[in-house]
Amino acid sequence: MKMKRQLISGGSPYEDIVGFSRAVKVGSYISIGGTAPIGEDGNTIGKDDIRKQTKQCLELIKTALEKAGSSLNDVVRTRMLLRDINDWKAASEVRASYFKTIKPVDTIMEISRFIDADWLIEIEVDAIIAD
Repeated sequence: MKMKRQLISGGSPYEDIVGFSRAVKVGSYISIGGTAPIGEDGNTIGKDDIRKQTKQCLELIKTALEKAGSSLNDVVRTRMLLRDINDWKAASEVRASYFKTIKPVDTIMEISRFIDADWLIEIEVDAIIAD
């Protein structure tokens, strides 16, 4: 049986340039790619503020999950990609405010840079809608 593939847009200006979707849902599985702290106007939210940027990423992820018929409660994995690993604790505190009781697995890593020099973080999420 072939499962339906649903593409979910987040409205990022990079979606058409790169050829990606904010999220892809196949069956009960949802994968959300690197989500940057971009506002509705396409500009970076919270320049130089890891907490504001982390919150913006998670709010975009929350919206994408809702469009897929899911919620943060279905998240099983997060990945936080940081430009400066020293920001891990502040970013993790914001993440915990969303996932403290759900406790999905997490990976935190430092990368050298993002497409936009103002981004301090991108977050990826995998979710599975429970039956």
